[in-house]
Amino acid sequence: MLLQTMSLPQAILNVAAFTVIGLALFGLAFFLMGKVTPFSLRKEIEEDQNIALAIVMASVIIGIAMIIVAAITG
Repeated sequence: MLLQTMSLPQAILNVAAFTVIGLALFGLAFFLMGKVTPFSLRKEIEEDQNIALAIVMASVIIGIAMIIVAAITG
């Protein structure tokens, strides 16, 4: 892999752009997870103390984050 040299302002701009894109995609995925489930995620996790659902949601969040990182880094 060839290393490219870029100026500091350009590198900062690239990081900021990818951060905004990654957070937007992550927020969209989290919103869709809430809409797809037939029950209230907040009620199940907070009020009913459903730890299994919390673990599944955390796994999905980590998986989505890994997919976004892989897509950004190429």
